[in-house]
Amino acid sequence: MRAIDLNSDLGESFGPWKMGDDAAMLDVVTSANVACGFHAGDPAGILRTLSAAAARNVAVGAHVGYRDLAGFGRRNMDPSSEELVGDVIYQIGALKGLARAAGTSVTYVKPHGALYNTIAFDARQAADVITAIQAVDPELVLMALAGSPLVEQAQAAGLRVVAEAFADRAYTADGQLVSRREPGAVLHDAEEVADRMVKLVREGVITSIDGKPTRIKADSICVHGDSPGAVEMARRVRLRLHEAGITIAAFTDAA
Repeated sequence: MRAIDLNSDLGESFGPWKMGDDAAMLDVVTSANVACGFHAGDPAGILRTLSAAAARNVAVGAHVGYRDLAGFGRRNMDPSSEELVGDVIYQIGALKGLARAAGTSVTYVKPHGALYNTIAFDARQAADVITAIQAVDPELVLMALAGSPLVEQAQAAGLRVVAEAFADRAYTADGQLVSRREPGAVLHDAEEVADRMVKLVREGVITSIDGKPTRIKADSICVHGDSPGAVEMARRVRLRLHEAGITIAAFTDAA
């Protein structure tokens, strides 16, 4: 049976505003997408999350996003290439410094929110993010939406790419994520989510929002850290995968 990585978006608390339970989630996942301060997170909290990840030997990725604290990085933006390249380099560099201080290192990049969704299909912004990653460290892995044009674009540019599926998000019949504005876009039933992920890893298939089998090839599964019951859902997914005989390990272990 194949192996699968579990990842979650962490380090997103800001001052007195707490977002998720990073410590508990780090006991479940094998990779942590850590905020870099543009869409969420403050330096002290980010450092705390990185230290906790290092203590648990959890792989660390830079969760880069648009400069959008007020919108949590979920608002569409159209920065110039110069701005976007600079912003992504800045965020990766900041997280690299904090990671070193915490006794760990940044091994991959996962764009956040609107940036993630945009570059999945927007070749220009995708090229900007690819350029930024290569400028900082071409050995960094890019985590991208499974089945999106970005996967081939980044591979053609020389980056290693890990394709990602989402445990708690609904999919359309063509393999795209259902917009968060649509009803049923976010799944909350832990048992249903766990069943879907076991089927995904075993068969490479997920049931779309309209009930159709949809093929998705993924090497990492995201369990969001900011949704209600996120930790319990992540624990249920991990348990069910383990019971199914599936190895759970960071994709960086296979590098």
